[in-house]
Amino acid sequence: MAVRAALRRRFWATVPARLRLLRVATVLLAAALALLLTLAGLSAMGTWSSVADRDAPRTTSAADLNLALNDMDAQAANILLSSGDAGKGRLQTPYKKAVGFYGDARGEIGHDLRTLAVAAQGDRDDEKTVESLTDDFAEYQELIGRALENDGRRGGKAAALVDYRRATDLLQRQLLPLARTLVSSNDKSFDAEYSSARSTLSAQLGAVIALGALLLAVLGALQWYLARRFRRILNPGVLAATVCTLIAVILGAQLLTSTAGHLRVARRDAFDSVVALSRARAIAYEANADESRYLLDPGRRDQYAASFLAKSQQLYGLKGATLSTYDSELATTWQAYEADHHDLRFTGEYRRELDNITFSGERAAAEKTVETYTVYQHDDRKIRALLAAGKEDQAVEFCMGWEPGTSNAHFGTYMAALDKLTDINRDHFTVSVREGRATIDGLLPWAAGLLLGATTLTALGLRPRLAEFR
Repeated sequence: MAVRAALRRRFWATVPARLRLLRVATVLLAAALALLLTLAGLSAMGTWSSVADRDAPRTTSAADLNLALNDMDAQAANILLSSGDAGKGRLQTPYKKAVGFYGDARGEIGHDLRTLAVAAQGDRDDEKTVESLTDDFAEYQELIGRALENDGRRGGKAAALVDYRRATDLLQRQLLPLARTLVSSNDKSFDAEYSSARSTLSAQLGAVIALGALLLAVLGALQWYLARRFRRILNPGVLAATVCTLIAVILGAQLLTSTAGHLRVARRDAFDSVVALSRARAIAYEANADESRYLLDPGRRDQYAASFLAKSQQLYGLKGATLSTYDSELATTWQAYEADHHDLRFTGEYRRELDNITFSGERAAAEKTVETYTVYQHDDRKIRALLAAGKEDQAVEFCMGWEPGTSNAHFGTYMAALDKLTDINRDHFTVSVREGRATIDGLLPWAAGLLLGATTLTALGLRPRLAEFR
C-alpha cells in the first residue's frame, strides 16, 4: 500500500506529476501520429511507384504485344497480296509499306516479350505464359519466313499460302489467346493493387482522425487543467500546440484523401479507358488483318468474313447484325446516341469508353473515333462488293492503297483518332500519378513538422508552470 501511494503521489497526485503525465501523453500521441503519417506517406509513395513503374507498364506492354502480333500477321498477308509473282506485277507502295510495318511489328514484339519476361518474375503462371509465347513466336516467325521465301519464287504463291495458313492458325490458336491472358492477368493484378491501396488509405485515414482527436482531447484537458489550477484563461504554448496539431491532422487527412482521389482518377477514370482502348486498337488491327486474309485466301473467305464481323461486334456491338445489316444499324444507333448521350443501344469497347467519359475533350475524341470507324466499315463493304463483282484487282488495290480515299488511308485516320483518345486518358493517368506523388511530398513534411512543433510548444508552455514547484 505504501508503494502504491508513493507511485500515486509521483505520477498523478501532485500538480507537477499531472502536468508531466499530460506532457508525456502529448508527446507520445504526437509521435504516434507523426509515425502513422510517415508510414502512410511511404506506403502511398510505394503504391505510386508500383502503379507507374510496374502495374501500368506491364499491362500496356501485354496489350501492345497483342496488337503487334496482329499487325505482324496482317503485314505478312499484305506482303503476300502485294508482291505479285516473284516481283512481277508488284504493287510497289503497298509492298514497301507492308515490309516496313512488318519489321516494326516484329521488333515491337521482341521488346514487349522482354519487358513482360522481367515483369513476370515471381509469378509462375505469368512466367509460363511468357515462355510459351516466346517459343510459339519463334515457330511463328519460322513459318512466316518460309511463306515469304516461297513467295519470292516464281509460281510459289500456293506454297506460300500453305505456310501462311499454318502461321496464322498458330497465331489464332496459341499466340493471341496467351497475349490476351497476359493483358487480363496484369490488369487484374493492377486492380487488386488498387483495391488494396484504397482500403489501406481508408483505414489509415480513420486511424489519423482517431489519434488526432485523442491528441486534441489531451491538449484540451491540459489547457483546462492549467486554467483551473493556475487561474489563467489560456496557456499560449499549449494553445499554439493545439493549433499546430489541428492543422497537422487536417493536412494528414488531406494527404490521405487526396492520394485516394488521385489513385481513383488514375485507375478508374484514366487507366480503365486506356485498357479498353488498347484492346480496341488490337481488335481493330486484327479485323484489318482479316480483310487482308479474306483477299489472300479464297478457301477461307467465309471464315475470315465471320471473324471480321465478330471483331466489329467486339468494338461496336449490334445484337443480331450481319455484314449486310451492320452499317445501317450502326448509323441508326449512332444517330440515337448523338441525339441523347444516354441512349447507348450498342455494346463493346466503344460503349465501355463512352460510359467512362471523364476528361475535357474526351467525349469529342471518342465520337471522332466512332465516326472514323464508321468510314472504315463502309470501306470494308466496298472491298467485298468489288470482289463479288469479279473485280479482285480493284478490291486489292483499294484495300491496300494509301492514296486519299482508300481503305488503308481511312484506317490510318481511324487509328489516329483512336490514338488521340487513348492519349487523353494516358496523359491524365500520368498527371494523376505526378500529382499524387507531389501531394505526399508537399503535405507530409508540413504535417510531421507541425506535430514536432506541437510537442515543443507544449514543453515550452509547461516549463514556467513546472518551475513554480522547484
